[in-house]
Amino acid sequence: MYRMRSSSLIIWSFCFFMQSSAQSTAQPMNELIRDQFLFAAQQLQVLGKNVPDSLMPRTFNPKTGAMVTSDTKWWCSGFFPASLLYVYEHTKDSAVLSIAKKRLAIQEKEKHYTGNHDLGFMIFNPFGNAYRILGNPEYRNTIDTAALSLVTRYRELIQSIQSWNSNKTFSCPVIIDNMMNLELLLYVSQQGANPQFREIALKHANTTIRNHYRNNYSAFHVLDYDLLKGTFVGKNHQGYNDGSTWARGQAWGLYGFVMVYRYTQDKKYLDFARNIASFLLDHPRMPQNLIPYWDFDAPNIPNALRDASAAAILSSAFLELSLYTDRKEKERYIRSAETIIRGLASAEYRTELGQNGGFLIKHGVGHLPANSEVDQPLTYGDYYFLESLHRYQEWVVNGQGFLNAKRP
Repeated sequence: MYRMRSSSLIIWSFCFFMQSSAQSTAQPMNELIRDQFLFAAQQLQVLGKNVPDSLMPRTFNPKTGAMVTSDTKWWCSGFFPASLLYVYEHTKDSAVLSIAKKRLAIQEKEKHYTGNHDLGFMIFNPFGNAYRILGNPEYRNTIDTAALSLVTRYRELIQSIQSWNSNKTFSCPVIIDNMMNLELLLYVSQQGANPQFREIALKHANTTIRNHYRNNYSAFHVLDYDLLKGTFVGKNHQGYNDGSTWARGQAWGLYGFVMVYRYTQDKKYLDFARNIASFLLDHPRMPQNLIPYWDFDAPNIPNALRDASAAAILSSAFLELSLYTDRKEKERYIRSAETIIRGLASAEYRTELGQNGGFLIKHGVGHLPANSEVDQPLTYGDYYFLESLHRYQEWVVNGQGFLNAKRP
């Protein structure tokens, strides 16, 4: 299923890995990755036992010891089964697969959900990985149905997919996170379904470039549109203020544009992603370990909270971006991803077995202005950490090609 890269790129990736390992006294990455997946196989079973089979894990409050769960309609409900599938792929642990299948079974009904834009997170991440690894055609049918549900939220006047329904705060909100959910549409269209899915996804991506980003390649979190006039106001709902640079939003955007390039091979998306990456890596307030402050403009830097979830998303995005860039730039992205992975795998960020409610990574920041999920584990932080481990193993250590139809 993998499309092999050129032999020279494979050789370079292997040589880079060997050189990087030889020059460092740190644990070799192949060993670190193996150990993290073995740990995750045990830890996520703890998480599974702590959450009823009818619910999904959301976060854990280390101060009170309270587990926070969600129903299957919560936007991040798909990340737990998706994480389990990555772990199963690397460990072949049948107990992990059993938990994954149980959670897929309760998540499957959300393929019909039209209440927000998050069908990619809710359905494509878990069922895309399930279909890729297990090959059950029913998983593919679930993905196709979810794409039909997602396109109901497309608004032609603004050429964007509306993220949330109108409420007292927003009229027609479109959030930067939505870039991630475009993969559901691009994948299904690529597999031979309605080409309109691809057209909608690219219209949304183009509108995001045009309206969501500032001149320095930082992004607003939310654009609130007037559906009668097509005008909008940019806001940072989860950031420090409307003019600030909310870290996780920047990570969503970077990842999203790299992914769109994968499906289109249109260089404008690659160049846009490279500019976002440069803005982040060269930012004077980016910490040395590349685990960013929750907002680059937080007033109490360097004492501001870090967001491990944003770092995990960035590391995965950097690894894919490395596939499409030249040697010097490629090396920068791989080294950046490795820096983040090593940081998240350290005792400062990765929990101990049986602790943290069963989650893997500490110190995520969900919605600080609302005092929600602050300095707590986040299920999507765990997922993108595991995806980063997987990608580094496949692309850097093993030198495998990239599966164009679905992120590995």
